[in-house]
Amino acid sequence: MDMHHPKTAPGRATVRNFPSAEEEAQALKLPSRYSGPESAYSLAFSDTDFLLREELRPVRMQLELLKPELIQQEQGIEQTIVIFGSARIVPADTALANVAEAEASGDPAALARARMQLQMSRYYEEARRFAAIVTEKSRRLETPIYVVTGGGPGIMEAGNRGAHEAQGRSIGLNIVLPHEQEPNAYITPELCFQFHYFALRKMHFVMRSIALVCFPGGFGTLDELFETLTLIQTGKSRRRPILLFGRAFWTRLLNFDALIETGMIGADDVHLFQFVESAEDAWAHLSAYYDLDRSEQPGGAHAEDV
Repeated sequence: MDMHHPKTAPGRATVRNFPSAEEEAQALKLPSRYSGPESAYSLAFSDTDFLLREELRPVRMQLELLKPELIQQEQGIEQTIVIFGSARIVPADTALANVAEAEASGDPAALARARMQLQMSRYYEEARRFAAIVTEKSRRLETPIYVVTGGGPGIMEAGNRGAHEAQGRSIGLNIVLPHEQEPNAYITPELCFQFHYFALRKMHFVMRSIALVCFPGGFGTLDELFETLTLIQTGKSRRRPILLFGRAFWTRLLNFDALIETGMIGADDVHLFQFVESAEDAWAHLSAYYDLDRSEQPGGAHAEDV
C-alpha cells in the first residue's frame, strides 16, 4: 500500500513542544478560591514571596550571577575596563559653584571643604576623558572594550559620561545601598544592572575586565582594589594592568614601603600596579601592555578566569 505522509509545514520543526515558563505564567488564571495572598497555588518561579525566603538565598545568588552574564553575552560584551573611584568627587563646574557659595557664606570650614572638593574634581574630569579615549580608541578593535563602573555618582558617573559623550555604550553595576543607589544618567539602559549581593557584583567587575583603573576613593574603592590585587597576587586571577590615578594621593594613603619592610608583602608585589597622572598616560600603559596601537586584539577575559 502506498503510504503518503503529510508534509511538515514550513518552520514547524522548530516550534516548541511545550509552552515556555513565561507563557504559562501569563496564561495562568488563579481560581478565585485560591487567589488570595495566603494561597500557595501560584507558580514557584512567579511567586516573589517564595523567592525572597531565607532558604532561597542560593537561588537568588545564582540568578544575580546569571542575569548580568546572559545579558552581556547577548549584547556582545567580551572585554571591559573597570573604573573605580569615589562617589563624592564632583565635576569641576559643580566644585567651582560650591567654592563661590562657600566664599559668600563666610564659613572658613565650608570654604576649606569646597576648595578641597575643587582640587579633587580634576579626577572627575580625568575619568571622563579616559572613558572617552577608551571608547573611541577601541572602536577599531575586532573586540571592542567597554567601560564598566559601579553605576553611581562621582567617578562612576564620570566614567559612564565619558563613554556616552564619545557615543559609545558603557555598563553600570549598581548596588542597593541606603545612599547613592540611583544609577547615573549616562549608563546604557540595557547594560544597567542592580545587585543585592556585593560578592556577585565583584565577580562581574573582574570576569571580563582587561584592566582596573582606580581613582581616589574611600572604603569601597579600597575594597575593590585590594580584592583584585589579592586575586592576582595569589594566582587566582590572570595578571592584568592595575592603574592608580594620582601617585601623591595613593602614596599618602597607603605606605607600601612599610608593607615591604615589615614583610607583609613581597618586594615584587608593588609591581602589580602602576601610578598614572592623566587619561593619556593611562591609555599609553594599556596600549603598551596589549599592543593596542598596532590594532591587535587584546586577549579576552572570560568567566572561567575568575
